[in-house]
Amino acid sequence: MKLPPISCLFIAFNLFLPECVSADDDKDSKAPNIVFILADDLGYGDIEAFGGDHCNIDTPHFDSLCADGMKFTDAHVTNSVCVPSRTSIMTGRYAFRFGRGEQGGPWGFSGLRFPPSQFTLGKMFQQAGYETGYFGKWHLGTRMTTRDGGVQNSANTDFTKPIQIGTPQYGFDESFILPGSLDMFPYVFARNNRWVGKVTAQKGWSAFNRIGPASEDFVDHKVLGRFCGEAESFISEQAKSSDPFFLFLALTAPHTPTSPAPEFEGKSRIGIYGDFVMNTDACIGRIVAALEKAGITESTLVMASSDHGPGHYSGKKRKATAHQIKEMEQDGHRANGPWRGYKFSVFEGGNRIPFAAKWPGVVKAGSVCESLVGMNDLMATWAAMIGSDLSEKQAPDSISFLPLLKGTNTPGIRNSMVIQGTRGNAFRQGDWKLLLCPGSGSAGPFATAPEADVAWKGAIQTYGKSPADHAELEQQPFLQLFNLANDPGETKNLAGDQPDRVREMITSFRSIIANGRSSPGPVLTNDREMRIFHPVPKFVWKKTN
Repeated sequence: MKLPPISCLFIAFNLFLPECVSADDDKDSKAPNIVFILADDLGYGDIEAFGGDHCNIDTPHFDSLCADGMKFTDAHVTNSVCVPSRTSIMTGRYAFRFGRGEQGGPWGFSGLRFPPSQFTLGKMFQQAGYETGYFGKWHLGTRMTTRDGGVQNSANTDFTKPIQIGTPQYGFDESFILPGSLDMFPYVFARNNRWVGKVTAQKGWSAFNRIGPASEDFVDHKVLGRFCGEAESFISEQAKSSDPFFLFLALTAPHTPTSPAPEFEGKSRIGIYGDFVMNTDACIGRIVAALEKAGITESTLVMASSDHGPGHYSGKKRKATAHQIKEMEQDGHRANGPWRGYKFSVFEGGNRIPFAAKWPGVVKAGSVCESLVGMNDLMATWAAMIGSDLSEKQAPDSISFLPLLKGTNTPGIRNSMVIQGTRGNAFRQGDWKLLLCPGSGSAGPFATAPEADVAWKGAIQTYGKSPADHAELEQQPFLQLFNLANDPGETKNLAGDQPDRVREMITSFRSIIANGRSSPGPVLTNDREMRIFHPVPKFVWKKTN
């Protein structure tokens, strides 16, 4: 069997490939169509197949993917917030390795998160002869045309002129997008870099009421249906071709504003949040039905997941309200499942996500995978599937889990993973998880408790003085170590009992940063410096004695 030139290399941070598989060996006689559905803020426990008795929402379509395919119980995103999580998915590279993006205005006016020269999922599939489509929330930045040549914002963007750099430049033949989230202006669609409709209105929606430029006919509760309709049309057209296709459907729900279509209002047992999750789940059903109608179910891999955990400001009220998710928990629904924490945090509830794959004839129906996988692994997995040879510089943090999909009884290849909250980092290695921060790794009014600044102040008080440097942070009370096998709720901090393990994991984490990659291959360079403790509040270094 021919081996790829880098597939059996070892690297310093204890990453081991138990089986070397050539991309040519894994390529089927006819490359499959691939559909990836990414929900926004959908929690592990929002899906009945994952949440079990703690889920009070009917999700028959996501559940069917699990029943007809494989359910992954230890799947994670790299970041518990939208942009960096999606960056890692799109590029197979940890977001922390990229430099600062281009300047832009607020919300959907964000500048490019990475240059158009970046290798992406779209480009990979195009090079393999696929027709590529992206429909839904983009949130990876654009370069818009402005009337004054300045940094794009709500006042100077020229909506009569095409977007200069957007989805087409990142490898998508067909696209219909919203630049940011559904509660982030501009509220206007763009098709293949051209704005859709007349942008003459000012609108805002329930959650945060961010008022900004909008097209005249843009209505929040119609967005999900519009994206699904665009995806259905793409499937119908591509089914007429002999070439395979890749479809990335990035749903805008159940992220705020909690705006279910009228036919879903009052459908769930727990209020409007449940209605919106049901609306989201129905989108999966529509896509599966479109594949069946086109007669291509048997030749198509369908995957569905989320970009991170649920925001605790979502719940029965349309207005974003801190911790209102706990009202649903009191009624028996846990959007974060059995895990601790929510969006923005480094606890499991912020980054462990529901993930399922259906591939008739390849993935065994009703199978369950308990191995660690990351959404950053999708690029390498799909590359192996379609016979695409990634270069040594492409997808440096992506590791194929195709053997797991095929049920080869091979233990999971990924052994470690870097996970980031908005105010802290974590490092997973086997069953162990090291938090390089006190508290939840999140801050602000929507932080998971303990909030970052409060936790840092408490740690300094316990330590008895301000630390002198970062090296001094590599001990209690600035660290948290959990064994997820014995303590899935992350309740017992073992950092003080396991100093050798802490040192070993810190060394591994530093190696991943220094090597510029977490897959086998030559050392690469990061675009900016990264510390294992980041960010550290400035007051931490202020002398207290």
